[in-house]
Amino acid sequence: MTVLEEKLKESNKKLKEFSTESREKLKEFSMESKEKLKELSMESKEKLKELSMEFSKEIEEISSHMKIEWAPLHVPPRRRIQTLAAGFYVYVFMFLPFISLFLTAFFLLYLNYLGRALLLVYLTYIYFDHTKRASHLDGNGWKFLRNNFLTNHLRDYFPIELVKTAELTPDRNYLVVSFPHGIIGTGVTNNMGNNIGKWLKLYPGIRPKIATLDMHFRIPFMREVLRLWGLVSCSKQSLLYYLGKSNDPAHPDNRDGYTSNAVALLVGGAEESLESHPGRYVLVLKNRKGFVKIAIRSGTPIVPSFSFGEVDIFEQVANPPDSMLRKFQSFVKHFTGVSPLIVLGRGFFQYTFGLLPYRRHIVQVVGAPIPVKQMDEPDTQYVNEIHQKVIDSLNEMFEKYKHKYIKDAENTKLVIR
Repeated sequence: MTVLEEKLKESNKKLKEFSTESREKLKEFSMESKEKLKELSMESKEKLKELSMEFSKEIEEISSHMKIEWAPLHVPPRRRIQTLAAGFYVYVFMFLPFISLFLTAFFLLYLNYLGRALLLVYLTYIYFDHTKRASHLDGNGWKFLRNNFLTNHLRDYFPIELVKTAELTPDRNYLVVSFPHGIIGTGVTNNMGNNIGKWLKLYPGIRPKIATLDMHFRIPFMREVLRLWGLVSCSKQSLLYYLGKSNDPAHPDNRDGYTSNAVALLVGGAEESLESHPGRYVLVLKNRKGFVKIAIRSGTPIVPSFSFGEVDIFEQVANPPDSMLRKFQSFVKHFTGVSPLIVLGRGFFQYTFGLLPYRRHIVQVVGAPIPVKQMDEPDTQYVNEIHQKVIDSLNEMFEKYKHKYIKDAENTKLVIR
């Protein structure tokens, strides 16, 4: 064997030894790495678990301080849709005026000359149409908006009922005076506004309409939505128009198959909404006789209506008559016709705070019509007589049905101011 071969042999031997040692070291290193990774993984899991528990404790602590009552995770989809419908209703009610005004300003600023010209034509039309015709829209509006999947779920959210106590024949028109106003008049708005299916079954041939603030019909875009929903202006001109409509089936205005209008009026208005607190039924009526005069001028029967549970769907920040808050609210109402209420409701996923109404049963009881004699110039004594009949009818209705629809009926009184 040559020297070179011996050296090669030694080199191979050393390489084998080095390779064996390297494998053993790699194996040891791999084992150590696995153990360390396993230890790190266990430590990480424990730390994450600890952090999660600490976070949960903090959430529970915050919730306990704030007394947040969370909605259950496993809620039937039907109830989720009902909550969505209630949220849509409230937010449309709150933000539709602002959205309409924003769109008007936006279009005036950013449309081209033709777009601006068309918008100005539309604004001019609104002015003359409302001045001369009080934004009249005959018929039942767009029925899809007044009876659909979403409004059916809104009715079921509370739920809302409609109770018929006397027959209303479609051969004459009716002025339905609805109490109490509550925060947003949800019961009557649902039954006679956005979900009229039940009304049409109980009172066939009679179109339900709701009178709301006159200024709403001066706001572009918003007025069109309200008209399609069957809302009308509460102005004297508008009410006399609808209450004076013909009941003849052959009249062109009755081509839709209906021969009568029932116009609901929330007599207490913004003033009564200031009195809306859970369990308290306070009506603002004693000095409100304008609706009686309109009924007498048009010869329209007055139908008293009472919505039990209307005051329970929202809480309101305490605002006693002599408080600074009430004075501020009354000041704003005097100039705008709208009361700036601070209401408390629930949220989409919790029951403690938010702007959604609570799930409280609302029952609108529609009473018997009070007939009136038609007079072009109502006599003061006769106005007072009919006004007192309305008050007596509301008192009677409240006492008759409160034990059925109010939990603490014995301690709940009807106050008429």
